Amino acid sequence: MSLPPGTYIIRVPNDQIICHPPPPNPNIQKRRTFAAASHPRPARRRCTCLRCFSFFLSLLIAVGVIYFACDPNLPKFTVDRLSLDGFAFNSTSPLTVNPEFHVTVRAENPNKNIGFSYSGKRSFVTVSLESNALCRGSLPSFDHGPRNVTVFKTDLIGYEIRLSEPFWKRLMGRQGRKCVPITVDFGVPFRAGLGGLISWTFEMKARCDLTVDKLGVDSRITSKVCRVYLVNFFFSLLVR
Repeated sequence: MSLPPGTYIIRVPNDQIICHPPPPNPNIQKRRTFAAASHPRPARRRCTCLRCFSFFLSLLIAVGVIYFACDPNLPKFTVDRLSLDGFAFNSTSPLTVNPEFHVTVRAENPNKNIGFSYSGKRSFVTVSLESNALCRGSLPSFDHGPRNVTVFKTDLIGYEIRLSEPFWKRLMGRQGRKCVPITVDFGVPFRAGLGGLISWTFEMKARCDLTVDKLGVDSRITSKVCRVYLVNFFFSLLVR
């Protein structure tokens, strides 16, 4: 039966809800959400990769410009003088000694524009005979300007060092031949500065292989070979 044209009011009970259009299938909606999360838009991914590549390329160019413009070089550390207290060569072996070394260090900065700032808080200096560490000390904190040479003295003390009989005999023989080998090791954190730019902290180490005529307060260095290197391998590729 058809109704005559006109306006009609339809009353719907309160416990019924009519939605138009009908709600989507929940299973289809889950699949769409999972697919969107698993497969991001390729355009956004390419944009992120391009930004990362541009950043690293800019960083590489900046490092190259600084390297060729400044020609960075590592500082040089050498031992100018070394004296010793606490060894009595008229004693019998085995022997317990309390040695005290006084080391005069010469630090040279060969760079034209780069300065260094050394921190003595975590630095160390050791003196060894045949890989046997006898004394230990530290370096002072100081600033090292371009084309600057700094000379300082540091005291190293060892307590109750026990020397074996074979080692004591070899040491006595070398003392008689006036060719006692000594190794001095350095380790110091530092920062490099170029104008207003300050680098992060690196750790530098140095080793000096010395030969002295005797172990005493008036020891004389007859030969020495010193080498400086960086613990951070990447930065060591940029300096020499």
